[in-house]
Amino acid sequence: MIQTLPLTLPGTLVDFHCIDLTALYSKGWGLGVDDVAAGPTGEMYALSRVHRYTYGVADDEQDPARVNFGYRIITRYSAGGEVLGSAVCSPDDDVAASAVASGGDMTLCVLPDGILAVSAGPNSTTLVAPDLSRVIATYDSKDDRPFEEFTPGDAFATSISVTPSGRLLCSVAEYGVWNYGSVITNIVGVADGALTAASKPTINALASLDPEPARHSDVDLRAHVAYQGAPVGLANRPRPALTELVTGEDRLSGWHDSRLGRPVPLADDLFVVPLFAKTFRGGSRGQPFVFALVNDQGEMTGRLHGMHEWRDSPFTGFCFNVAADPLRGYAYHLNRYGLYAWNKAGVLRVRLDNEAKTFKPLTHFTLTACSPAGDLLLVHNKQHLILRVPAPDDLTGLAAAVEEALRMYARQRTALKKQWAPVNWHWTQRSAPVHRV
Repeated sequence: MIQTLPLTLPGTLVDFHCIDLTALYSKGWGLGVDDVAAGPTGEMYALSRVHRYTYGVADDEQDPARVNFGYRIITRYSAGGEVLGSAVCSPDDDVAASAVASGGDMTLCVLPDGILAVSAGPNSTTLVAPDLSRVIATYDSKDDRPFEEFTPGDAFATSISVTPSGRLLCSVAEYGVWNYGSVITNIVGVADGALTAASKPTINALASLDPEPARHSDVDLRAHVAYQGAPVGLANRPRPALTELVTGEDRLSGWHDSRLGRPVPLADDLFVVPLFAKTFRGGSRGQPFVFALVNDQGEMTGRLHGMHEWRDSPFTGFCFNVAADPLRGYAYHLNRYGLYAWNKAGVLRVRLDNEAKTFKPLTHFTLTACSPAGDLLLVHNKQHLILRVPAPDDLTGLAAAVEEALRMYARQRTALKKQWAPVNWHWTQRSAPVHRV
């Protein structure tokens, strides 16, 4: 079923801070989306962020109408699209304590038991109750190097995805990657046990980005991440690294200072691992990138083929997300130039050109993930709407499915505008419960 859902702001938050929804983002405030995830029973969660910064406002300002702020908002939707509730957290705020671990690049994952995992870099994972009413457990790495001295924490993963059988596909950050003094995502691994408030499973490392991070000591050993039976760290990690495996076809200098994207499962034993070369302020279009296929033995068995480094570059707009439907064995990628779909063998089966009038609206969307049923979950970056596109069983029907979804999006958007009366595409909800976590 095609669905269009509003990315909502809690009315209590808007009222408390007197947020001017008519103001331009250039005035110092903004709303954006970080991730969307769906559970096996059809429920959906959206993670968004809202902030305000006004020059000249003191750090100790007490007036909520003037104070600078930054919040993360998790919104829960029913299978039918109804907003069931929201959770508001401010993990980076020293004043308003939050049980959600702070960090960058926050993502969502619905675990097999229905618990919502909120992961952030580096290696922090928070478990939240399905109804968003409370935080169940926090695995916080507390690793803020180089801004603070190293403090031992209880780390888990920077990102998590779930395979069809319930395995946890994780990415893990390490210190010293590419000689930096910070903690950067470097390891891809799989955990076969359950992540709960009482225990966390061992992540078995499968692949690495930088084979030799610099300046490692015993404090950099990851006790919960293992390779060949020993903790990852120092000189122990999967090798050859992915960058070493692709060096033969791309210049080595192009992979120094590269980065890992979020890995996703294409099957229970096959994963897509995005890696992309160094980005530059002056533009990075044409830089090398690879969507590698890695099996659960740590072997790079291939890649998603068919994309041109310049004509199809994900660096334009920094669109590096890959979504996968492991039930059908399909992988998807959306960037400013088109929507791409591959089969399990890595063969490009479909490319929908965003220059075509029919698919030009896709340039305004970000592809976040696939639902467990295989539906594509897209977010309109300016209108703050989520579009759920039912995936066809055969990729030859993808163009028709997307065309119909975009047509329905326009109709459903009109209906939502009448129902919600948004202000500058900001949707305020006042009926569902709001929890502070």
